[in-house]
Amino acid sequence: RATVFALCLLPLLGIVLSLQSGGLGPDPAEAIMGISGEWGLRFLALTLFVTVLRTWLDRPWPMHLRRMFGLYAFFYATMHLATFCHFYIGWAAALLLEELTERPYITLGFLSWLLLLPLALSSTRRARRHLGRKWLLLHRLVYPAVVLACVHLVWQVRTDAGEAVVYSLLFALLLGWRLRRRMFPATQPG
Repeated sequence: RATVFALCLLPLLGIVLSLQSGGLGPDPAEAIMGISGEWGLRFLALTLFVTVLRTWLDRPWPMHLRRMFGLYAFFYATMHLATFCHFYIGWAAALLLEELTERPYITLGFLSWLLLLPLALSSTRRARRHLGRKWLLLHRLVYPAVVLACVHLVWQVRTDAGEAVVYSLLFALLLGWRLRRRMFPATQPG
């Protein structure tokens, strides 16, 4: 787990090194926002893929990584939001409200982050024990969070929508796999 933990920090290290070397281009804030948002999506995909992998392998060990991937998804999504708040609106609540009302894709991204917040806060073993069965219901918020994040990405694309389409298709497959298992549990292995 320590190795996986360290590997999950590599995107952050890449950002820091690129920032120090001037490798983030003419608008470093935009580059950081893009990189952190993309890694947030990647870790969300890994978080959802863990269950698929566990089923395919019929082994429990992938589940030990799911919480870590989920927390890294939240970490990079928070970095994405914090970069926006710091460099684009200067932490001004009035400007944030203005952006949320005038730019729907920002609203959707912010809503996605808000849905991930209780998941991160309740990710401890203690919270899981305390919430019991409600914990599972709470953690299903990841599904609407993923949908909102995909729409956020698609909606803000100005020229090349290829990457947004790839992420959307990937998440559609991951969510479709879950839906199929839920609707037809007898036809699934394991």
